[in-house]
Amino acid sequence: MTTSKFDFDLIVIGAGYGGFDAAKHAAEKGLKVAIIENNEMGGTCVNKGCVPSKALLAASGKVREIANYDHLSKLGIHAAPVRFERSKIAEHANNLVLNIRENLTKTLIRNGVKIIRGFGRLEGHQRVGIRNQNGVDKILKCKNTIIATGSSPFVPRGIEIDNRTVFTSDDAVKLEWLPKWIAIIGSGYIGLEFADVYTALGCEVTMIEALKNIMPTFDPDITKIAQKNLIKSRDIETKSNVFATRITPGCPVKIELTDPKSKEIVENLEVDAVLVATGRSPNSKGLNLDKLGVETVKGFIEIDKQMRVKSGNKVIPNLWAVGDVTGKLMLAHTAAAQGTIAVENICGQVKEIDYLSIPAATFTHPEISSVGLSENEAKELALKDNFNLGIVKSYFKANSKALAELESDGMLKLIFNKDNGKVLGAHIYGLHAADLIQEIANAISREQDVCQLSMEVHTHPTLSEVVEVAYKQAAHQIN
Repeated sequence: MTTSKFDFDLIVIGAGYGGFDAAKHAAEKGLKVAIIENNEMGGTCVNKGCVPSKALLAASGKVREIANYDHLSKLGIHAAPVRFERSKIAEHANNLVLNIRENLTKTLIRNGVKIIRGFGRLEGHQRVGIRNQNGVDKILKCKNTIIATGSSPFVPRGIEIDNRTVFTSDDAVKLEWLPKWIAIIGSGYIGLEFADVYTALGCEVTMIEALKNIMPTFDPDITKIAQKNLIKSRDIETKSNVFATRITPGCPVKIELTDPKSKEIVENLEVDAVLVATGRSPNSKGLNLDKLGVETVKGFIEIDKQMRVKSGNKVIPNLWAVGDVTGKLMLAHTAAAQGTIAVENICGQVKEIDYLSIPAATFTHPEISSVGLSENEAKELALKDNFNLGIVKSYFKANSKALAELESDGMLKLIFNKDNGKVLGAHIYGLHAADLIQEIANAISREQDVCQLSMEVHTHPTLSEVVEVAYKQAAHQIN
């Protein structure tokens, strides 16, 4: 229980995935907790990100599967022409959002967390203000504060958003219409997932990437096989190494493409719509961080591995931050893990986070996933720490379950230390890659070696045997 000196043991600013997990865990630990939210409960993940986008991917994935007549005919199945209702697909996503948002809110209330509507900001050491439209409405005293304000889509200069013909993922998840021809700016996981949705529902896509290569953040070997299946085999045109320096909404939308070196305009496009998927920016403005001397880096709040807010080398007492606003791994499950760890430290434990064991996934059809180090990062570490690096590849085409599904175009790349067998990273493209990566993430977290892992029994026939084969190959290379 809190003392009379404080209104709350903990105030969490922001009710996204990170804030939710922090508040819930703190309440379960017996702390008196309040959570402040200015928008919808659940933050980006529930309302504009993971939840609705996965609902769209699930529905559009069914359309793609039923419409793949060649694939079905090989299984002896002959389907009628596929029909779908865009509004019902959008409704499915919206209903899922409402359901999960309601469940999340009820969970907090059931655990005794006080939900406060308004904009939270720092008003001094162990002081949090709640602002309404007229200014500061109330100042609360709290022993600890967690900032969990998340992020918003980043829109580069020169791009005008009208939320109808030019929009970000915030509006794309509503699926209010299906443009005949849509340009997607950016080829990261958001761009790839929406390209998957739009092409499945009959749209033509032009993917525009400012960097030299399409899918620049993915492993090169995974990119090669993924591009063949997710881009080249679909109605997707790609343009890389060009900047979309000006985008003007309208009918049609006008796009100006510029060479990054010469700064000259190289092409003008006219399309029906544009999705801007160029990353995300931290929601740190308006938090009054200066009040406690907190300096951000490009808007991101610096933290240590215990989630304590830092300003330079100085730790700010009783102030913590989790989730996208910290700029670590901008993933919902990372935010949740950070929230839990922050509370553990608030309660007197000493807990740190291991970002290398946190997996990431792109929910295309098939999926892409990764955990740990990239091949280049592993090579640099091997050189620095003077150890021998091992890399093996395991293929879905040798897997009975993948062959039975006629989905055998996939690969797993496993990266490990050949001197001690420790797993350093993995990258997967293929059927259910998002599920398969968890086993390897757990191995990294537990610091297991491939010799131990190669002796673990995997169910036959399952896709998990792709992981088993990689472990066995790696074990053979141990010095």
